[in-house]
Amino acid sequence: MSVTACVSAAGEVVEIQIVGRFDFSLQKAFRATYRDCPPGMVYRVDLSGVDYLDSAALGMLLLLRQHAGEVKQDVVLVQPTPSVAKILRIANFHQIFDVDQA
Repeated sequence: MSVTACVSAAGEVVEIQIVGRFDFSLQKAFRATYRDCPPGMVYRVDLSGVDYLDSAALGMLLLLRQHAGEVKQDVVLVQPTPSVAKILRIANFHQIFDVDQA
């Protein structure tokens, strides 16, 4: 389980990558990836390496969206695995987040 982040050269996009289980145990590490970022950033959360996602992770994504300013395009969920995509669909996250399947 790991969470890493990097900011684009232009300083406008934060790429967050999660590998393994995305659950409550990553709460502090996940929050640290965006806590000090200024308003107006776009967050791309790479879920291609996530093999498990629980309700705590869904809550963390909602908190990130709140931090980003509640604009759908400001948080993009990138390449969720099929099992994660199913959970996101069931939770109707496709209605409040941009989900990039490619």
